[in-house]
Amino acid sequence: MKKLLILIGFMAGFNYSYGQYALSNGGTQLNLGFGFSDYGMPVYAGFDHGVSRDISVGGELSFRSYTDDYRDINYNLNVVGISANGNYHFNRVLNIPREWDLYAGLNIGFYIWNDPAGYGGDHTTGLGLGAQVGARYYFTHRFGINLEFGGGNEFAGGKFGITLRL
Repeated sequence: MKKLLILIGFMAGFNYSYGQYALSNGGTQLNLGFGFSDYGMPVYAGFDHGVSRDISVGGELSFRSYTDDYRDINYNLNVVGISANGNYHFNRVLNIPREWDLYAGLNIGFYIWNDPAGYGGDHTTGLGLGAQVGARYYFTHRFGINLEFGGGNEFAGGKFGITLRL
């Protein structure tokens, strides 16, 4: 009987820790994947850190390479992005099942474009501001997939990948 009570207590504690909140206060997760945009297919790595029950902040590093036809000449361009984001997670207020994480937020980033010799296109290194809305589905407490759509900056588009809770 004692073992049964311990097992029930352990399972209740695990269920509570896996509960309604996408990323617990102080929790961190790693995001890896690919994106889609008008400027090539970016690859990205980022992290999110829970600063309260419903709010996370994070950072991201991305890289993309694409070809731009400018005045009948093909130029190969590379872009590196470094950004920070903040998200509000709607799980608690919308009573979303624990396997899901629905969020929206803002981001700010600095994008470094290479400009090959002779390229006169309109892409320059600079600051980008934007917004995003996304969702994650967790297969287990630590592993999930994510999909995010963004807009408001030069890299409007989206991304998809995996999420690993640390």
